[in-house]
Amino acid sequence: MALLDLNETVEARGAEFRLRGRYDVRFRPVVDAFLENFRVEEELGAGTSVVLDGETVVDLWGGWARADQSEEWDEHSTVCMMSVAKGVTGICFNMLIDRGLVDPDERIAHYWPEFAQAGKEHITVRMVLDHTAAIPVLTNDTMYPGGFFDYPAYIRALEVQEPLWQPGTRAAYHVHNQGFLLGEIMRRVTGETVGPFLKENVTRPLHAEYYIGGMDEQQQAHVAEVLPNTGARLFAAKDQSVPAKPSTPEGWQDGVVLRSFAFLQNPHEPWHTTMNSPIWRTCEIASGSGHGNARGVARIYGAVVGEVDGVSLLSREQLERMITEQHNQIELLQERPYHQAMGVLLNTPEAVYMGPNPRSFGHHGLGGSIGFGDPDAKLGFSYCCNQMHAVGTNGPRARRLIDAAYSVL
Repeated sequence: MALLDLNETVEARGAEFRLRGRYDVRFRPVVDAFLENFRVEEELGAGTSVVLDGETVVDLWGGWARADQSEEWDEHSTVCMMSVAKGVTGICFNMLIDRGLVDPDERIAHYWPEFAQAGKEHITVRMVLDHTAAIPVLTNDTMYPGGFFDYPAYIRALEVQEPLWQPGTRAAYHVHNQGFLLGEIMRRVTGETVGPFLKENVTRPLHAEYYIGGMDEQQQAHVAEVLPNTGARLFAAKDQSVPAKPSTPEGWQDGVVLRSFAFLQNPHEPWHTTMNSPIWRTCEIASGSGHGNARGVARIYGAVVGEVDGVSLLSREQLERMITEQHNQIELLQERPYHQAMGVLLNTPEAVYMGPNPRSFGHHGLGGSIGFGDPDAKLGFSYCCNQMHAVGTNGPRARRLIDAAYSVL
């Protein structure tokens, strides 16, 4: 397939943004939407990509990789895409299920005996995949600021943590804990946590630039500076206190969001510093520290809904099991509605927009990045950015690009 080259410059907000890439002429509306984002939104640096029937039909990038505009966003720039990692981790975990290595309805303690403490004996793998395990945050006294980066210590803290309500009854976004829980189950079954499994079984075969931890110096050299929007609810949290244990799940809401970030960093260190530090790129936080670009993530989703360069990640049967809706609740952590599938989200337009197909699945990331697949259109899509927004959905920039892509299908 012959692709056209993009080589245009947008002038906006007193700056120039050089935009580059390749695209199928049919998908020129996506190019126009990409340019428009730089003209009318707060875009600094970004990329977007579309894979259709296993072929890349859009691969665009541009803008600035640094806030001071000292370095351009180039073809191989990567960025922290935050909870886009949850979708990628969910895909990896469903690969284990597909291979018969994990039963989602088995108790976690079957694979990880030390987990069966403090009332967690009957929590199943499925409850972690759909955020109903009732341990969205740590509330015990075994962890410390900065302990987030100490994987063995964090796992020990999860082992002694008690459920905050009856497991399996209410969904609460396990913002960090889901990745640690799935990663430890994976380690017990395969000997590898998510990052190494991803590299060996997904990104290396697909030649996809996406990493969950373990980035070497050369890979880190391509990472764009991420610029948190401090108006976002999670970044605006100041008080790290947790209320005394209430009698209902809803009673945890006031403190549970704040607690989810309590062990991530030195309390005196700003988020901007933490998320642009080497430890954020080398540690494995399978729910949030994934770094990549739109090209890589679109290829991953393209290989889930179909085949990319001879690589297919899931059987059709497991794909259908993965995207079967588990529940549709307003989860307790951020009070967002989610059509929740097994390790991935289903299209939830009021929170995570993935085009017109309700069967589309994937995951957004705090600030605007997203990756998703459409199993019926055989489409993989991704958008990533370094200037985050503060809105509660995946935002107008991604929506403009998604609508443009579907306008030509």
